[in-house]
Amino acid sequence: MMDKSHEQKSAATYLYPPVEPFDRRILDVGDGHRIYVEECGNPAGQPVVVLHGGPGGGSSPMMRRFFDPEHYRVVLFDQRGCGRSRPHASVEANTTQHLIADIERIRAELGIDRWILFGGSWGATLALAYAQAHPLQALHLVLRGVFMGTRDELAWFYGGGAGRFYPDLWARFVDAIPEGERNDLIGAYHRRLFSGVFAQEVRYARLWSDWENALASVELRAWHDTPVDYARAFARLENHYFSNGCFLGEDGQLLAQMGRLAGVRGTIIQGQLDMICPPVTAWTLHRAWQDSTLRIVPLAGHALSEPGITAELVRVMDGLRGVYPGR
Repeated sequence: MMDKSHEQKSAATYLYPPVEPFDRRILDVGDGHRIYVEECGNPAGQPVVVLHGGPGGGSSPMMRRFFDPEHYRVVLFDQRGCGRSRPHASVEANTTQHLIADIERIRAELGIDRWILFGGSWGATLALAYAQAHPLQALHLVLRGVFMGTRDELAWFYGGGAGRFYPDLWARFVDAIPEGERNDLIGAYHRRLFSGVFAQEVRYARLWSDWENALASVELRAWHDTPVDYARAFARLENHYFSNGCFLGEDGQLLAQMGRLAGVRGTIIQGQLDMICPPVTAWTLHRAWQDSTLRIVPLAGHALSEPGITAELVRVMDGLRGVYPGR
């Protein structure tokens, strides 16, 4: 567990200095999609692929800074439909299976044999799904704020569970929907996010995105107006995936197929006060995964930028340098 004194410092205290990519490329993955890929750090170092959250969150320069640039070869990319990938906010040919295939395409394109998977929230979901499909390529999984795409998790966040703790913020999310549709908020928002009326899509995209962003951090529980382009991609992609059970087949499939990760090690970092992805999911995953370690961070929420979460992730990646020395 983390020393509580870490919570008094900013996340930047623990991060490595900013680095610039040594390679950037746009990869045509078919189906009309072109995805942005970048590499930074040591070109001959231990490969690690960063899987951003959402779906629809996109990568950012901050995500490069969790890794010792002298040791790691860090691969970041924007998943289909978001960030610098195109077409923007598109849900066509955009499923978990497409994303898994994209990750494999990137690995082959970059000539990487095995790599560490680093992902939080939806990125943790995708890391698990990819590793279960390609266990021989998964060297180690580092997961944060675990989400496994189940109905129970979606019911917690979009069915009023989290709203019981923040009724004022919940009301802003719910009040935009007529009473007769509030029994299925994901469906109600879906109709508006895909209405074909841009102004309406933007309005509801910001409401959807702001509800999640408001609960990401322990320190700051406030409603912020999310930038339009980001909000529209984030909300449409999340809603698309959540409306389809994250394209994972049966409910609870990731947990049911943990046997596929026999021999693959993982480290789970979980904020004790995570309101978006409560710790019970990380605990359940850890109990089903013999080769995993669970680290609960006290006084920390969901966000990657939470100081305690940031510090623990950097500590884990520094520790893995001795386990996986690279080439």
